[in-house]
Amino acid sequence: MTQQTNIKGLSHITFMCKDLEKTSQFLKEIFSAEEIYSSGDSTFSISKEKFFRIAGLWDAIMEGESVDKSYNHIACQVNESDLSILEDRIKSLGLTILPGRKRNKSEGKSLYFYDYDNHLFEFHTGNLKTRLTIYNRDRNIVR
Repeated sequence: MTQQTNIKGLSHITFMCKDLEKTSQFLKEIFSAEEIYSSGDSTFSISKEKFFRIAGLWDAIMEGESVDKSYNHIACQVNESDLSILEDRIKSLGLTILPGRKRNKSEGKSLYFYDYDNHLFEFHTGNLKTRLTIYNRDRNIVR
């Protein structure tokens, strides 16, 4: 049997990006990120970096190469009334918005978009509870 550990939660999320300043502006504009640290021209880790606070979570960006596009993504829960505002902000930065995937309408709405370095983000109006309720109902599973 595997010994239990005590995972306390997410520590931080780090994204590699080609342009720290451009990505900083993206984080501030789209996520209302608060910049809390910049290494400037110094390198304490593997490259120049900046730290942000987004919804109480420590997010880091480091100078480096972009990634290939994939469906791996970070999703943020938002109010449906904010989706059009967020979509306008995303478009104003010239970012790529993806068409939404087919889904049960009661799961909530989503807005998927890539940042400048091909990281995929989602703004989603649903939550885990509603998603599981729908999936279980559709499969006739009772929990």
